[in-house]
Amino acid sequence: MTRYCRDVIDLRLLRDEPDVVRASQRARGEDEGVVDRVLDADARRRASIAEFEQLRAEQKSRGKLVAAAKGEEKQQLLAGVKELSERVKAAEARSNEAGEEFEALLRSIPNVVEDGVPAGGEDDYVVLEEVGSPPSLPEGLDAWRDHLDLGERLGAIDMERGAKVAGSRFYFLTGVGALLELALLNLAVAKAVANGFTPMITPTLVKPEVMAGTGFLGAHAAEVYHLEEDDLYLTGTSEVALAGYHGDEILDLSAGPKRYAGWSACYRREAGSYGKDTRGVIRVHQFHKVEMFSYCRPEDAAAEHRRLLGFEKDMLAAVEVPYRVIDTAAGDLGSSAARKFDCEAWVPSQGTYRELSSTSNCTTFQARRLGVRERLEEGSGTRPVATLNGTLATTRWIVAILENHQQADGSVRVPAALQPFLGLEVLTPVG
Repeated sequence: MTRYCRDVIDLRLLRDEPDVVRASQRARGEDEGVVDRVLDADARRRASIAEFEQLRAEQKSRGKLVAAAKGEEKQQLLAGVKELSERVKAAEARSNEAGEEFEALLRSIPNVVEDGVPAGGEDDYVVLEEVGSPPSLPEGLDAWRDHLDLGERLGAIDMERGAKVAGSRFYFLTGVGALLELALLNLAVAKAVANGFTPMITPTLVKPEVMAGTGFLGAHAAEVYHLEEDDLYLTGTSEVALAGYHGDEILDLSAGPKRYAGWSACYRREAGSYGKDTRGVIRVHQFHKVEMFSYCRPEDAAAEHRRLLGFEKDMLAAVEVPYRVIDTAAGDLGSSAARKFDCEAWVPSQGTYRELSSTSNCTTFQARRLGVRERLEEGSGTRPVATLNGTLATTRWIVAILENHQQADGSVRVPAALQPFLGLEVLTPVG
């Protein structure tokens, strides 16, 4: 018999409350008819398994009779056993086929969204709060300088040589640019450790089953770099490696969530985004990031999600940029997220808010695929845990820091929280 995939979504929910899954599909703008196709495939799969097991039991029973028989009776029994063996093989093939169809359909259903998530697509988010006010244009400037103009004046960003060495959307952070990124990421790690997170330097190459288990090989597969010869994937976030860290393990969460803060280089193909954000380091193929990741009990996931959002807000306050928090619409969620909050900072040169960080509650979706469980207190078995993730800092934050703290002479004021890590109060133009 073929071993089929672990549950992707809660099969009990799918069987007992299919309307909940249908509603989630509608909110995402996805095909709700897949729910009925999955239920039909599930019924056929279970029926075929039952048929196979019944025939196998009969085959074993007849085998015992053959062993005890002699002469002509034995020959007759052997003929019957041969015919039964063919039926067993055919039943096994039908069962395997039904199981494969069921698995494919089941994997096509994204996580069930939480109650209260806005329905719709990318533009249907709900603003939950706005913090701080956009700065006033420094006296003496006719227009805001963008982060690339500032970065080049400071000797901090070199896009031209990045493209020469690696192609479009690659860059060098040089001098104070490199120091600023290190200061930002070190501040993020310090805050994470102060809040009980275990710091981690994670692998940036992972196996296919880990990448698939986190939900990044579905609709987002085009975003991922694949090393065919090694069959490994470059990760776009340390969330992937951290989700696989406890794969096929039983966790003890009696003392609370397990929280990790992963520092890694990240790689994204940015497929389909050509012509968008091509200037500077807003949308690039490689960057660094500190990512929070939490394993917790399912009933604690919503509260943990708010907690991760709070840590992100603390970091944004530390770098002193105006921002807003949005509740992302269902159709703009990744396949693994049941809810996602984005923190978007004000970018003066664009006169709009741009995403700097996000935090997602993946409920039990990833843990089911990766086999991460906890033992129930009453000793009556195990259950999947919930996983959550959130960004504490990434290279893109440099955009908001440079632009919001720019001064008329092209210098940039360093936020007080970054000064101990950077050793500077002001970044000044070179040359």
